[in-house]
Amino acid sequence: MNTKAKELRDMGDEQIRLVWKDAAETLFRLRIQAQTEKLAAPSEVRKQRRTIARCQTILAQRGTLAPAVPVAAGDDSPRHEKHARKHRASGRAKLRAPGKAGVARRRTFKKRTQSGT
Repeated sequence: MNTKAKELRDMGDEQIRLVWKDAAETLFRLRIQAQTEKLAAPSEVRKQRRTIARCQTILAQRGTLAPAVPVAAGDDSPRHEKHARKHRASGRAKLRAPGKAGVARRRTFKKRTQSGT
């Protein structure tokens, strides 16, 4: 384990979240700078990404990392709320034909002749 990871492990959750936020802002600025002009130190992008990953890993191990996708009430599968509303409103689940679960339907193709019929 390297020294940066040890330093992060010794910090509290709020301090780690601040480091995470700072690294995310720096990464954003570096990405914009990379698009508009040449970076002085291109390796900084990788360092910031790794810092963010370290913060997320430590918080996940501690069990204090918030879930990325909120789970809707009464729903076992997490999905984006916009899509969940869309599917409920359209009733797509009701329109699906019953079939074997997990088996893809086989498409049938007509053989075309040179005349196109």
